[in-house]
Amino acid sequence: MNDRVRDSGLGARDSVTTRDVSKSEAVLRAEDLTKTYQEGKLRAEVLLGIDLAVRRGESVAVIGASGAGKSTLLHLLGGLDTPTSGEVVLAGRRFSALGDAARGRLRNEALGFIYQFHHLLPEFSAVENVAFPLLIRGNAVSDARAQAAALLQRVGLGHRLQHKPGELSGGERQRCAVARALVTKPLCVLGDEPTGNLDERTARGVYELMLELNRESGTALVLATHDSRLAARMDRVLEMSGGRLAETRTD
Repeated sequence: MNDRVRDSGLGARDSVTTRDVSKSEAVLRAEDLTKTYQEGKLRAEVLLGIDLAVRRGESVAVIGASGAGKSTLLHLLGGLDTPTSGEVVLAGRRFSALGDAARGRLRNEALGFIYQFHHLLPEFSAVENVAFPLLIRGNAVSDARAQAAALLQRVGLGHRLQHKPGELSGGERQRCAVARALVTKPLCVLGDEPTGNLDERTARGVYELMLELNRESGTALVLATHDSRLAARMDRVLEMSGGRLAETRTD
């Protein structure tokens, strides 16, 4: 595990925490964001000028039909893909101004990611999976494991620290993924249908956990979801349609 971390080339420089951003300030912004895919003569315009500002501690749901562009938007917001035009600004830093290594460091410091499928590393235990982002950051192994164990205890998995993903239930794996996303105390967590692969009861429990940790830590949440009942629990609900993002409710 240590060798994999050392090989990443990512250090602990330019640390970003929630203390660096005031509550009224946008931790994540999209400015006139567009995305077009083209293959030969086929051209698909997925995003047509998206503007979005997410404040510290805010929870935002992005709803819309399958294929509307929700996942594309999250990939751009997370710096996992590049827009055709426009800008993404995370913690005051423009992705377009950063090289690959610097963009990777910023993602590690300021963002957490939760997907529909947990994407835990199957060969590692729960505590190792959750500790991994801290090890990439450069934390000592003992410190990373201690923080990971404490957070797993917090999400009800203190008795599962040494279990590998294959030995956990679906809900336990997703709670482990939530812990991994939050262990670095990021400014913002991006979730792409994070409860879409769970039964209704388990999904509700995972969603409640995310919102509780959001309130406690001041970490912003931006979650793409098809579940209108879960979306209604968020501070804002935005609908993706026709390549554009529209506010449907603001509390």
